[in-house]
Amino acid sequence: MNTDLGLLDESLVPEHARDVKREAREFAEEHIAPVAQEHFEADDYPWEVLEAGQEAGLVGQDIPEEYGGRGLDIYQMLAIAEEFYRADAGIGLTMMLASFGNELVYDYGTDEQCEEYVRPVAEGDQISGLAVSEPQTGSDLAGMTTKAEKVDGGYEITGEKYWVGNAVEGDWLTLYAKTGDSEDRYGNYSLFIVETDRDGYEAEHIPEKMGMRASKQGHIVMEDCFVPEENLIGAEGGGFYMLADFFNHGRVVVGGHGIGLAAAAIEEAWEFVHDREAFSRNISEFQSVQHDLADMRTEFEAARSLNWRAAEKLHEGDNAGLWAAMAKLNSTETAVDCAERGMQLHGGRSILTERRIARVYRDVRIPVIYEGASEVQRNLVYRQSN
Repeated sequence: MNTDLGLLDESLVPEHARDVKREAREFAEEHIAPVAQEHFEADDYPWEVLEAGQEAGLVGQDIPEEYGGRGLDIYQMLAIAEEFYRADAGIGLTMMLASFGNELVYDYGTDEQCEEYVRPVAEGDQISGLAVSEPQTGSDLAGMTTKAEKVDGGYEITGEKYWVGNAVEGDWLTLYAKTGDSEDRYGNYSLFIVETDRDGYEAEHIPEKMGMRASKQGHIVMEDCFVPEENLIGAEGGGFYMLADFFNHGRVVVGGHGIGLAAAAIEEAWEFVHDREAFSRNISEFQSVQHDLADMRTEFEAARSLNWRAAEKLHEGDNAGLWAAMAKLNSTETAVDCAERGMQLHGGRSILTERRIARVYRDVRIPVIYEGASEVQRNLVYRQSN
């Protein structure tokens, strides 16, 4: 029986993004899928895959052409995300995080900052990260406590950051810190470029995670970590508002993370039930199994359509925050549902760690949290629907 369901077909993808999508699929089939289980079990950073992705022009290529990138738009980045996450979420996250935070620099920073920091990422010579969350604060952007104190010639940063991709591996980070104490709590934060080799910067890996184990996050502790004034991104006090726009883009791409994972869960379940016998029948012949697969497919197609619609709204600047929140919410929760059903259809085999469905089941728990947990997305959807 044909097991190619065509779940990530090109019909929803604008024509200009289809070549990049094919590039990403071919890369994922050659470089990601064959080593996914190995890296998951080893819990190590997939340097060789990342380097291959840099050479293939599939890492950090939303960076504008003037700074060495390909200038890929939201449609092209969503297409890449779907394909990478279908192959493996941990390696996919590593690939996407290698340039995390760059958009804030090339959107709001100076040409000098872009030449010094963004260009090396686009050219594959450096990797970056974004440091926002803290040990006691995740989604509350106006509740962060890490402080950047103005001193002669720059700022001294003191505090902690948590869940930071490439906190250890990265060459530099875009870091969010408090610079004011005004009553307007949203105007008290700024963004800085922080090189990871600066005095006062210490980082270590967060202990073993249950999912996305090929991606590394870290815990950063800073004590009077000096950065020069020219490392401030944009205007002092503008950090919250810069991040708000940045996350609209990111949430649509994270929706693609969910879509890729949901596709993986459906494919695994479909293949398993058509290959297994029970009660003298093929499992796929049972109506309850068919209904589960039908529900998974329907939920997937609905979520994917919404996600690509959100990409269009973001591209057009039409109420982007609302659509990004809906897409991120729906796509990542659909992935959880599809993985749960897929586990049930696998029966006892589902709990074997070498099974792809078991890896997907672990991985889907993470995108429903990062870039704003589902509860935060529901708040955003409600508030921006008026």
